Amino acid sequence: MQQQLPDIKIDEASLVREEVYTDQKIGSVRVLTPVKLNGEFDDSRKIAYFGQTQVMTQAGPLPLNFEIEAENLEDAFNAFGDAAKESMEQTMKELQEYQREQASKIVVPGQSNSPIQMP
Repeated sequence: MQQQLPDIKIDEASLVREEVYTDQKIGSVRVLTPVKLNGEFDDSRKIAYFGQTQVMTQAGPLPLNFEIEAENLEDAFNAFGDAAKESMEQTMKELQEYQREQASKIVVPGQSNSPIQMP
């Protein structure tokens, strides 16, 4: 039985050139510059900036990846700290929500819908 493999093709309308700038201490900024198929700058799309860093938690290092709203590289560096804090706050909210969801799944004897019955 031969499995048919999907066509794997680059989306030529979404090409970007990636550059990474880092201070080798706190984090890095990825710059995604839209390009045309011939490699020239595609001015019909906006340059995107993404930050990467990690923060130490009780459970170990937590990687953060976040978009930075900026018009140029200098603006991206200036906005890095605030964007990282916002990403950390959002990540903590998501973790707390996940913990709440998991805690609500715990089956406790004696609950009306619990499959565990108390004698």
